[in-house]
Amino acid sequence: YSDYDCDGIPGAVIIHDLLRKIGYENFEVYIPDRHDEGYGLNHDAIVSFVEKKVSLLITIDLGSSDVEDVEYAQANGIDVIITDHHLPPPILPRAFAIVNPKVPGSQYPDPMLCGAGVMFKLAQGFLGKYGDFFNVKKGWEKWLLDMAGLATLSDMVPLRNENRVIASYGLRVLRKSPRPGIQMMLRKLAINQSHLTEDDVAFMITPRINAASRMDSPMRAFELLSTTDETEAGVLVNHLEKINKDRKALVAQIMKTAYARLEERELRDVIVIGDPDWRVGVLGLVAGKLVEEYKRPAFVWGREGANGRVLLKGSCRSDGSVNIVELMRALPESFVDVGGHELAGGFSTTDDNIHLLEEKLSEAYQTYKRVNDKVTGHDAFIALSQISEETNTILEKLAPFGCENPKPIFAINAVTLLSARQFGKEKNHLEIIVEDGGRKKKGIAFFASEEGFGVKLSAGDKVSLVGTLEKSYFLNRPELRMRIIDITTS
Repeated sequence: YSDYDCDGIPGAVIIHDLLRKIGYENFEVYIPDRHDEGYGLNHDAIVSFVEKKVSLLITIDLGSSDVEDVEYAQANGIDVIITDHHLPPPILPRAFAIVNPKVPGSQYPDPMLCGAGVMFKLAQGFLGKYGDFFNVKKGWEKWLLDMAGLATLSDMVPLRNENRVIASYGLRVLRKSPRPGIQMMLRKLAINQSHLTEDDVAFMITPRINAASRMDSPMRAFELLSTTDETEAGVLVNHLEKINKDRKALVAQIMKTAYARLEERELRDVIVIGDPDWRVGVLGLVAGKLVEEYKRPAFVWGREGANGRVLLKGSCRSDGSVNIVELMRALPESFVDVGGHELAGGFSTTDDNIHLLEEKLSEAYQTYKRVNDKVTGHDAFIALSQISEETNTILEKLAPFGCENPKPIFAINAVTLLSARQFGKEKNHLEIIVEDGGRKKKGIAFFASEEGFGVKLSAGDKVSLVGTLEKSYFLNRPELRMRIIDITTS
């Protein structure tokens, strides 16, 4: 029983592949519908498991907060093994076992694993103990690292300690993964599998996996990642591509409304905004965009039925200035249910509570906010001549980049602009060519224009750049370039 996002679904693929590998077929994968059942264990689903005489329920990326549903399952003959990574509540479910490195008293050395990371460690431990009995070749579990790495890069967990190892080796396996779903998706996106990067995962693969639960059924994403049939994979890739486009259009529509409403009111330290007609499945994306735009935590809600109740449900994101789950748990009277981790979460509340929620969260924020210790600006000045294979090789040793291991940001001063143009089907990306001492280099900024940087660019201008270095393999043409964060003119 897994969560419906790009952490729970890869975790479900891990245990699916493990059980198939040892020849055990008497199992089903169950992923709840995001809109009809909501996050966590669904009581009606548990009732149906009791009727089917299920004897063991294993959760993936959920369950630590589901005290009543676990109690019901255990009382009706279903042992529950919880595997999860979310912050547990003060009272833990009385499950057969809880595998969660954040449980108080846990001595596991890295409490920041994602849900699929926890499931990978369970698989690794199982094979370490029983692998010989089932004739599983030592080291086979490395082929599960593609799913553990995909989830680790997708779920906003810190890329430090064991997560750094899982993400790094996960990328290596993804570059060789024999899964038809991965291969067909990368082909569709014109991404060279052997040069797959963490950015490809975060910005291309993850949104399409998550689109399944946001716009359709999460089982479509599970089927894509677990299938061994190329024809089925091709059909599923095309389907996810279509609903991902639908998802983009829906988010753009909601964002337009949200921006208009926020312009009409005074902003507090925490944003709370919503509409009964907003589709709950996409509100995490909306919250993330609001955080990026307004540099403060954001809570976005819609109306949704789950477990026989109609509630206001939504998603929240932090800008890093506060632990979003701690902030919600400081106001138990304002929420029906909360969950998540430091930077991202979900919540349920009522019509009576929503009106004062922004005010109460903003007041609590004053107590729980952290001193801002984020690094701003750039990490180092470099010359245009230092955008080289040698520099890139050094930077690759620091990868993969992501949460708490950001890409180094470089500044380049006073180079000559040779050209600037908009490119892409909708002409919504910016490309510039700059020159210094006879060396020419390209810089790009996706979904950007000159106006977005507050400059007017003309050939011959002296410009200064801030950005990161990246190596593109688009259309199998290796190209070292700068990903632009800011441009100024002299």
